[in-house]
Amino acid sequence: MKEIVRLVNGINSCSGRVEVLYNGTWGTVCDDGWDLTDAAVVCREVGCGDVIEAKSAASFSQGSGTIWMDDVQCTGNEFTLKSCSSNGWGIHNCNHQQDAGVICQYVRLVNGDNKCSGRAEVLRGGQWGTVCDDDWDLTDAAVVCREIGCGNVIEAKSEAYFGQGSGPIWMDDVNCAGTESSLMNCRTSGINDCRHFEDAGVICSSVRLVNGNDSCSGRVEVLYNETWGTVCDDGWDLTDAAVVCREVGCGDVIEAKSEAFFGQGSGQIWLDDVQCAGNESKLKICSSNGWGIHDCSHQHDAGVICKQIRKKTIMRLQFNVDPKTDLNNKRKKMEILEKIREKLKDSGTLRWRTQSNGEVFQEFSKKNKNPLYCKKNMNE
Repeated sequence: MKEIVRLVNGINSCSGRVEVLYNGTWGTVCDDGWDLTDAAVVCREVGCGDVIEAKSAASFSQGSGTIWMDDVQCTGNEFTLKSCSSNGWGIHNCNHQQDAGVICQYVRLVNGDNKCSGRAEVLRGGQWGTVCDDDWDLTDAAVVCREIGCGNVIEAKSEAYFGQGSGPIWMDDVNCAGTESSLMNCRTSGINDCRHFEDAGVICSSVRLVNGNDSCSGRVEVLYNETWGTVCDDGWDLTDAAVVCREVGCGDVIEAKSEAFFGQGSGQIWLDDVQCAGNESKLKICSSNGWGIHDCSHQHDAGVICKQIRKKTIMRLQFNVDPKTDLNNKRKKMEILEKIREKLKDSGTLRWRTQSNGEVFQEFSKKNKNPLYCKKNMNE
């Protein structure tokens, strides 16, 4: 089928400036009225997952040539962007500084309780496939949570916890540093020796903080009925904010913010007149008017500032050695330790974490890979 919509200048094939093909020529779309409903149609048309963001003001750089569409208004159930209402082909009052863009899911979670939990699947070559759970941990899962626009990671699941997938297994031995914007940027072995009973999964928080200075501050948003929405600040206080801080994995509450301190959200306002006792594990357990029942506008969106927990960063280095190497040879061990020390000399204070037997190294023989691991701890 001939391509009529494409995404340009994004970090992957599921993000970028929206361009449409008309009369044999590619052109851009103006961001007047461009919103999540319009962007969702594009994501569906290009074969990606759910929409994450609708971007404006040439976020993915300015295009050139014709601007084909302006004042696009999709209902959301269209299969192609050209089926949506607009001013007509080539009729606009924009320039390329207003080129519209989208960020769609390149990673999705399947078979969970909501779109923030489930089996991890990635898109490659137009086909969705799974991720093997070899070495799958919280650091890797946290990248997924961030990429799909969910809250902090709660659990990294293994052994097809959310059921076995089908088709290709696209990634194995995933090793994220934790700072990546996409799972596809994480290191992998490039070799798949897994079966679907090893499919990896993720559980992310259904509360997130948006537009803050860090991961522990921002506008409070909650996921309900597969849609993110805000919380009204009527009665919003430190007790309510403390529940949020705990749920997103941050420290004690510092401030409960009101009147859209972190900017106005859009779409649904899910909770109003929240009254937490303070011992709840989740915001949704607290008393409120009920989902979607409110008398607020987004000018009253609630926010929080929590204390950041000083977390320990663990860096894992992998050294492949000759299987014949005698690991009990003290001289050989010292040679390898010195190589590691040299690699990490500019990375902060080095402390060796030893095993119960006092050894720094752990021999890892899973599937005869025979690497040696050394962990380095440093406080952020």
